[in-house]
Amino acid sequence: MGDSPPASTPSPPPVAATRWLGIGELGRLLRAGDVSATDLARAALERLDTTGRRLNAVATLTADLALDQAARADGELRAGTDRGPLHGIPWGAKDLLATRGIPTTWGAAPFRDQVPAEDAAVVERMAAAGAVLIGKLAMVELAGGFNYDQPDAAWTGPGRNAWDPETWAGGSSSGSGSAVGCGAVPVAIGSETWGSIHTPAALNGITGFRPTYGRVSRRGAMALSWTMDKVGPMARSAGDAWLTLRAIAGPDPGDRTSADRSLPDLPTGHGFRLAVPRGVTDGLDTTLTAAFERALDVLRPLAASIEEIDLPDLPWAETAALIIAAEGASAFQDQIEDGTTRRLSAPEDRYGLYHALTMPASDYIRALRVRGLGMTRLAAVMRDIDAVVAPTLPVEAPPIDASFRVAFAETGGIGLGAPGNLCGLPSITVPMGSGPRGLPVGIEFLGNPWSEPTLAALAIAFQSATDWHLHHPPDRAPTGAT
Repeated sequence: MGDSPPASTPSPPPVAATRWLGIGELGRLLRAGDVSATDLARAALERLDTTGRRLNAVATLTADLALDQAARADGELRAGTDRGPLHGIPWGAKDLLATRGIPTTWGAAPFRDQVPAEDAAVVERMAAAGAVLIGKLAMVELAGGFNYDQPDAAWTGPGRNAWDPETWAGGSSSGSGSAVGCGAVPVAIGSETWGSIHTPAALNGITGFRPTYGRVSRRGAMALSWTMDKVGPMARSAGDAWLTLRAIAGPDPGDRTSADRSLPDLPTGHGFRLAVPRGVTDGLDTTLTAAFERALDVLRPLAASIEEIDLPDLPWAETAALIIAAEGASAFQDQIEDGTTRRLSAPEDRYGLYHALTMPASDYIRALRVRGLGMTRLAAVMRDIDAVVAPTLPVEAPPIDASFRVAFAETGGIGLGAPGNLCGLPSITVPMGSGPRGLPVGIEFLGNPWSEPTLAALAIAFQSATDWHLHHPPDRAPTGAT
């Protein structure tokens, strides 16, 4: 017999085929020389400039910076310098993270010309990891702290959902959610005070990771509520979110609230101790309830136990709202008093925090005491639990023109957003299926302080047994969009 013909070498994929790849897959292509960081940056810029803009996800494209950072990454990788898994990977920053020499508008018309002199800590750390900043991503004006009641609350226009542009992307990290959801960038950084990472992540069918308060430096991030603001990753998968958190976590002398806590490696094995709040699906749509029950079926083989618990009966939402109002009014007192905030986009935002300037100090102190009590009681309930499990939101994405008071009216269930954020607890949301109109819905895993590795391992195991995070939305323009 003659010699066998030589095996053919697979052709490198066209850059368009990388749209839905995760960080690990993109990294392998970069290190094999099959694509370049410059290729990925140009493709991401094009997607943000087209699909991203149609979704009102873009505040500013950072093309010059992106191409400079990409060229540097290409040169370093060719020379054998490898900064880690984010080296050469495109990313987007919520537009409340300061970027030196690049507008940082906080989503608000009065601040459209604001150009910081320094980068935020997270921007510095992403650059140090070799990531390539593609753009500043749109957000709800002033992070939604002025009591907006409808999606059209930003100078960039209403945040449109990647799955259906006639529905809301979620807030306040709206552009971060829809930019990752539509495949424009594989990862973005958002922030959360009360739902601002989890809401757009769940509605756009992606993963959102809210770290423990103090895990990630907030230096250079717009302050809304000093005791509740948190910065974290939004990505296509839990694994990608974990890799990004590893890059941005850690103490920072420029942020006195940042904690000097190590971030351990992921634990191995399963046997998670899980809990479901009693009545968690009461009053929810039957489609969402069925999706949650199927998700619990997936979790059972991964769990040592799944028990039912009662969360402490406290005014979680009212307490969180009071603290945010008091601290937000303090943060923006000058702008409220000099009339700057009367130029915000949403009419209700123009007078949103005036009342908080007259709030008695005793009310704020009482809210802090309730929070302390809640932290103690919740810690007791969660002492022997790795994660509390619940639907992330009680609904799928509402219509783009709906008032939130209408869209979220009479929804049932027990949400974890208020207690989790009030107590500074870490949480991760991942896709668990679809709602009654076929739009994504999410499942949330809420953990104890500093338990991010356990939550990441749980979410990665869940996604290894499901494929919801691999589903992609249709690429369509909103009706009547400009």
